[in-house]
Amino acid sequence: MKILIVDDEPLARSELSYLLKNNSLVSVIDQAESIDQAAAKLLKNHFDVIFIDISLNDENGFQLADEIKKIKNPPLVIFATAFDSYAAKAFDINAIDYVLKPFEQKRIDQSLNKARDLLLNKKNQSKNVSAAKTANNIISITNDDKTIVLKEDDIIYASVDNGELSIISRYRKYKSKQTLSWLISRLDSGKFLQIHRNIVINIEDIVEIEPWFNHTYRIYLSNGQEVPISRSFIKSVKQVLKI
Repeated sequence: MKILIVDDEPLARSELSYLLKNNSLVSVIDQAESIDQAAAKLLKNHFDVIFIDISLNDENGFQLADEIKKIKNPPLVIFATAFDSYAAKAFDINAIDYVLKPFEQKRIDQSLNKARDLLLNKKNQSKNVSAAKTANNIISITNDDKTIVLKEDDIIYASVDNGELSIISRYRKYKSKQTLSWLISRLDSGKFLQIHRNIVINIEDIVEIEPWFNHTYRIYLSNGQEVPISRSFIKSVKQVLKI
């Protein structure tokens, strides 16, 4: 873990740093004596945990804790102070622990173990979200007893002709017995747009739109394909594309 100690007392910083070094979970220790100095270090480096004293000369450690909330992926906050009367307020602003001076190795180790568990849980949650996003970006097409897995972003457009679904990707064309409505229900509605009862396109692959016969339009896609917008979909297409 990478640790930042914020305390205006050099002796207190030295004592806490010594105890942190005795714990194998800690890899990096840095120090700051004021809110401005701490803010500068937080802008340049990522820390997993920050130990903050409440009394920082004329400043207040709670002020720094409030500022930390604005940081993307902020460090876990542990208050390390001589005052025992602010614990409730500390936990109200989501501090994970509150340790009192003079520091003891056992108590610091307990705080680090709590931080480790929270960081591991956060990391696992991030992995699960990433895996879910990846899974949601996959389309599985079954045809002739084969299942083909496509990345959603690789699909340029899909259309139905004579009851057969064709999916045109950046690499090849696929046929499927599934319906267009089945495909649309699995696509990201923010990326794909139905322009015809038999056609859905990837919005990012639109190159050009031009007027066509009978007050309709046609769209040129990134693969050179021209596809029509039927009259019944013109209004919704214009709204999505802000025409």
